[in-house]
Amino acid sequence: MAVYTVHGPASYYGSDVRTAPDQLVFVRDGFYVWAFVGTFLWLLWHRLWLALIGYIALIIVAEIAMSAAGFGSGSRFLVMAVIALLLGLEAGSLRRWKLSRRKWRQLDIVVADSEEAAERRFFERWNAKTARDNSRSAAPPPLPRASIAQPQNAPQNVLGLFPEPGASR
Repeated sequence: MAVYTVHGPASYYGSDVRTAPDQLVFVRDGFYVWAFVGTFLWLLWHRLWLALIGYIALIIVAEIAMSAAGFGSGSRFLVMAVIALLLGLEAGSLRRWKLSRRKWRQLDIVVADSEEAAERRFFERWNAKTARDNSRSAAPPPLPRASIAQPQNAPQNVLGLFPEPGASR
């Protein structure tokens, strides 16, 4: 099962999502194989311009430093593979970072097998929440109940299993 974060524009925060559900973005948390294999194209596809500029700058600086130090081609390949591996691991975080820079809000976290199942679970949960909120606004607020677990004159700052501070064991 994968973990998905659900993001929507700032106008969605506290409003009804059903007005334009196609604007929501579901970002999977985990390893992105295509970001590892084709880093440059993946960054272009997802329009992560700042990350693309940073990636190009890092590759150029690493290549210059390794050629100046006299590293062999095997070492260069290994360093570039490690950079690609790190980008594959952090690809979801880069997408979330882009959304937060654009003032998008994280609406929810959903655990599901696929993105379609995550969408279904999110909207089921969202509809249940809005129905519950609507039923609460129509009914009067509940009366406060006395706590059964705490007696009225029990000390509030006691830690552990002793009912009174300083009681014998």
